[in-house]
This record gives sequence, structure tokens and C-alpha cells, in this order.
Amino acid sequence: MTIREASAEWQSTLKEGSGRLRLGSGVFEGAYSFPSRFENGPGTNPEELIAAAHAGCFSMALSAILGREGFTPARISTVAKVHLGATTAGPTITRIELETEASVAGLAADDFERLAQSAKATCLVSRALTGVAAITLEANLIDH
Repeated sequence: MTIREASAEWQSTLKEGSGRLRLGSGVFEGAYSFPSRFENGPGTNPEELIAAAHAGCFSMALSAILGREGFTPARISTVAKVHLGATTAGPTITRIELETEASVAGLAADDFERLAQSAKATCLVSRALTGVAAITLEANLIDH
């Protein structure tokens, strides 16, 4: 079994405090704060890291599915937009939008859409985020 880890440190109160997020691999460390999470202040936030994880996972899942179907993508580019909104339960990830485009020779647009939807449903991060009310996908095949 593979185990991945990250750590967070927080100092002081919620609104006046700040912290640091670190990936266990050491490839990323960044500051975060109330303004970077709930406003547009400088620094990162947990939702941005979820977006990066989801975009990366989806792109890899799509590549795997295309490969099983006999296609080799020249490029897959995915953006994940994590929406943080207010609900009666408090701040909540209310929606995630995936936008992907890929260059795959010989693949019909309707087949690409079907395979991209399969990747959205089966990627590990999508499955981990099933508590999010909506995960949408806009898939565009380019250069086909």
C-alpha cells in the first residue's frame, strides 16, 4: 500500500493567524492564511491543492483509459476549479469544474467525450470527493 503525506502548521487565531502547508515529498511548501483561503489574499489554500490533485489525477486517468482503447494522447491539459461557498453547514466545497482538452490522433469527438466522462467517474480523487455536490466536466478534443 502506498501512503502519501502532507503537513500543516497554524499559528494564532483563525482570522489573524497564518500557517504553512508542506508536501511530504518536499516539492512544495507554501504559506496560507484566512485571506488566502476565504478572500483573494496571497498564498495558497487547501482548496487550491485539491484542485491541483484533481486536475493531475483526472489527466492521468484519462491517459490510462485512452491507452486501454488503443489511443496515445499527444497532450492532455486539465484545469480544476474548486468552488468554496457558504452553506448552512458552514464553508463547503460546493462544486468542482473540470475543463480538459486533449490532442489524440484518430479519436472521434463523441468517443472522447465518453472516455473523458469515464475518467471523471473513476479517477481516484473524483471518487474521494464524492461528498461534493457536483463535479462537472467540459471536454474538448483538439487536433484530431
